[in-house]
Amino acid sequence: MSRTIKQTAEAARSKGSEVMDAAKSSGGVANDFLHTSFMRSALPFINGGLSGMVATTVIQPVDMIKVRIQLAGEGKTGGPKPTPLTVTREILASGKALDLYTGLSAGLLRQAVYTTARIGFFDTFMGKLSARAKAKGQSIGFAERAAAGLSAGGLAAMIGNPADLALIRMQSDGLKPLAERKNYKSVIDALGSIAKSEGVGALWAGAAPTVVRAMALNFGQLAFFSEAKAQLKTRTPNLSPNAQMLTASAVAGFFASFFSLPFDFVKTRLQKQQKAPDGTLPYKSMADCFAKVAKQEGILRFYRGFGTYYVRIAPHA
Repeated sequence: MSRTIKQTAEAARSKGSEVMDAAKSSGGVANDFLHTSFMRSALPFINGGLSGMVATTVIQPVDMIKVRIQLAGEGKTGGPKPTPLTVTREILASGKALDLYTGLSAGLLRQAVYTTARIGFFDTFMGKLSARAKAKGQSIGFAERAAAGLSAGGLAAMIGNPADLALIRMQSDGLKPLAERKNYKSVIDALGSIAKSEGVGALWAGAAPTVVRAMALNFGQLAFFSEAKAQLKTRTPNLSPNAQMLTASAVAGFFASFFSLPFDFVKTRLQKQQKAPDGTLPYKSMADCFAKVAKQEGILRFYRGFGTYYVRIAPHA
């Protein structure tokens, strides 16, 4: 009897060992896959895209409010200054709470394309620069970080401009008279409608300020994040890694907002505009928009809603 129990126990132990060995083997295969050259190159893009989409889901209402503030009082010097609170009240009064999430599908597509590309490109460029600097026995400086951020932002913005345009059109549609609204159902509907009525080339309207904005934002966000994190590690070694990361993100968010907001403002105005019955547009170019807004509305108009914009940018940092 005892021998039978002993044999049964040994058999169970042997079977358990086989299962554990199989699990380890399976885990090893998965681990090996994650460390392949392809996955090492792809992970920065995947992580960047997913993190951007999560951040967009959280701050989409803030982005909606930011766009409405930028479009308020267009072409007027004076008038009441909209605040995040008044804009929120107007949106809620005219519809429902979910209106704050108007354009979410476009925002998610934009992040899936734009953030995936910019974070991935930045990480790839930094990897190349790090390897080159290491080979020379040097370390990466601020100039290299800035160059990587500018290049990554510009390339990603050009790729993601159609989704960005669809987002602005969807968020500004509610400002039009009822008879003129497009009532886009989704980002696919918006992209299709714009391409059909205005031509495929119209999907890249406002591409110039979009690219410059992205370069300015990435210069402030990625370069200053890397620099702030490096400085914090040296000057505040007692801070935990999480505290250093959050502090560096706050610093990066401020500089990203400061450098990019004027271009974001112009981008919003250019992407929102549509041709009048006579075929003319309110703004001919990025430079024309800067000049007209500065003359008609004042230079400080470019920084209206800075606090709201910072709240939008900081989570992405």
